[in-house]
Amino acid sequence: MTVADTATLHDAAAPAPALPSFGAELFLGRLRTDLLTLPPGDPRRLGVAEEQFLAGLREFCENEADGGLIEREDRIPDRVIEGLKDIGAFCIKIPREYGGLGLSGLCYLRALMIVNTVHSALGELLAAHQAIGLPQPVMLFGTEEQKRAFLPRCVREISAFTLTEADIGNDPYRMHSTAVADRASGTYTLNGVKLWATNGVIADLLVVMALVPASDHGPGGMTAFVVEGDAAGVTVEHRSSFLGLRGLENGVIRLHEVVVPAGNRIGGEGKGLEAALAAQGTGRLSLPAVCAAAAKWSLKIAREWAGARVQWGRPIGEHDAVAGKLSFIAATAFALEAMVEVSGRRADLGGNDTGMEAELAKLFASEQAWLVADELVQLRGGRGYETAESAAARGERGVPAEQLLRDLRIGRIFDGSSEVLRTFLAQDVIEQHRSADRPVQAEDGMDQPAAAADDEESLAGHLRFADRAARRLAGLLARAADRTDAELGDCQRYLGRIVDIGSELYAMSASCAYAEALTGHGDAPARLADAFCAQARRRVAELFERLADNTDARDRVVARQVLDDHYAWLEEGVVDASVDGPWIAEPKPGPAAGPNLRRTVRADTANR
Repeated sequence: MTVADTATLHDAAAPAPALPSFGAELFLGRLRTDLLTLPPGDPRRLGVAEEQFLAGLREFCENEADGGLIEREDRIPDRVIEGLKDIGAFCIKIPREYGGLGLSGLCYLRALMIVNTVHSALGELLAAHQAIGLPQPVMLFGTEEQKRAFLPRCVREISAFTLTEADIGNDPYRMHSTAVADRASGTYTLNGVKLWATNGVIADLLVVMALVPASDHGPGGMTAFVVEGDAAGVTVEHRSSFLGLRGLENGVIRLHEVVVPAGNRIGGEGKGLEAALAAQGTGRLSLPAVCAAAAKWSLKIAREWAGARVQWGRPIGEHDAVAGKLSFIAATAFALEAMVEVSGRRADLGGNDTGMEAELAKLFASEQAWLVADELVQLRGGRGYETAESAAARGERGVPAEQLLRDLRIGRIFDGSSEVLRTFLAQDVIEQHRSADRPVQAEDGMDQPAAAADDEESLAGHLRFADRAARRLAGLLARAADRTDAELGDCQRYLGRIVDIGSELYAMSASCAYAEALTGHGDAPARLADAFCAQARRRVAELFERLADNTDARDRVVARQVLDDHYAWLEEGVVDASVDGPWIAEPKPGPAAGPNLRRTVRADTANR
């Protein structure tokens, strides 16, 4: 099925009225579970066009994409990339009027789940293009002229987003790339070096963030530009390699005297960070979808292996130590799918404030999926540590469990590290408490036991627990809001625990809402939601306990002493195998000194 064939099948739904943020309400002490209610019918079923697209994508992945080949060769074959273009995988959310499929964001998330279980590089290829690449900022901030110029190209051309530099982690204000305007010619000249640009090695179009100097025309500031991947002065200087994600086309891109028309500027001068954050916010659910897919695959492998592997006279899944792992994997897989389904549907309604839910989902999913993968490796034992290729060479089934562990590790780092997300979310909710009228609910639950046992072990009982915990959180945040920013500066871990409690409560609420909607699956969804909530409640109890009883102050003292070389003697007796060089290599401006490593995806290699 072609892009055009699929696009004709979809009828867009009318936008619904805007709803408040579940996350914002949660941290104000109001557990608005009504905001998570799913529409009538089977929530796992999408529209006809979407189901047909996903079926075609699954068929393509099963027959044409070889994850083992990608892993061995560290490259996605051109024919696979072209085949994905043919079925519309690069333009799932692009409106039909601009040549795309015009399908829902939830359909896009499910597509990521399919391709990512073939190989993680496929998921990153599509997500980097559609989550933060050119389509998102143009759809959000582009003019109609820009939409008609660039969105049709994004149907088959690959885009990349370039923000990070050698001295930029989560602090974009340290940016060195510049864009100097020539008002007479109506152009900007860009100079700079961008690090870790996913898709950058094969990108046809780049979204480049650069600083416009202040002038008589305005204060300048960080600004977003569309740059042709093969423009004069654009050089891919290095293709990066990582712990996992083999096949990822991620690299270092140098821009030297690159002239860009003013019409390629997305939004106004100084509005680039706003565009970047908005695109990142709407695309942040991509990672929870990838994590949910990983957990679902882990459940399949764990179930099959735990039933087949026999030790001491019975399958290992019947041993108590392994049973705990199976329960954790199954319950967490259900919760992650619930967060994706509930959050994705809310985002698709349009106009809703879902940014905080997406951040909570990203934080929770990336942390829990890593634990799921670690438990899968442990459950598989030596076979979990062995590569799939090695196992297959011995004549056994090749299961890439160790690859999953390596690939998922990046989730806790990129798209906002867990530590940074906790800090930013804490800042947001504290400002929310400072600016809003203090709700009555903020004080109601202050003295409730954090993990009070509920006589009724039911979904309703779990939600009552979540409601009490949310009100207690609101009280703690109200107290924190009375402190100065300087006083809160040394409370990052304390506030991070509050955010982690909020993410657990959101996962619990989404799981209950999802289970209640899955009426066609008997009581199985409710049992999984109950298992997850029971596990989450104990994690919440521990987090509440650690708010009052922790080693934070002592740890800060030890950390200061480490930095002051008090314990350098402890490092003696080892060899540092690191390669010599500076900790951060700030590239020098100027023309490229080496070859352009940019790779062109060849359409003629596709097996049509």
